[in-house]
Amino acid sequence: MVDVFSGDLAWYFAGPALGLLIVGLFALVNQPLGASGAYVQTASMAKRRSGVVTWRVWYFIGIFVGGSLVTGVLGSTAEFRPGYNALTDVFPLPVVVLMVFAGATLLGYGAAVAGGCTSGHGMCGTAQRSPASVTVTATFMATAIATTFVLRLLTGGEL
Repeated sequence: MVDVFSGDLAWYFAGPALGLLIVGLFALVNQPLGASGAYVQTASMAKRRSGVVTWRVWYFIGIFVGGSLVTGVLGSTAEFRPGYNALTDVFPLPVVVLMVFAGATLLGYGAAVAGGCTSGHGMCGTAQRSPASVTVTATFMATAIATTFVLRLLTGGEL
């Protein structure tokens, strides 16, 4: 089983598969695939609101269950690089915690203001040729490029 997850999924497989998933969802249920939409639906279900789209709740749960299963299956047999090791190599842990908290807060605020998350706008919204999604995706990308540039300047190129 570990051999199945031994390397990265090739772009020429993952890209078309994701594209087919997005188009298939629009064709079958006329709804976009997006993490923030799944979160909103899960929160609505937890608050016992009506009109919850059940598949989105299962999608949200699957993100966590899938990540936990892969981590459990691979365990110590694979080389993992936790997401913040590069930052903790350069900045003290309290600074990294503040950076991650600030980033998560800004991300949540931005998703609320933009009416969706990066995956929803970037993949589904642009596929629908939504001018708002194209604008928001360009903003996401410009912000990521600027942030990377600033981090490289602050760390002398270590990040």
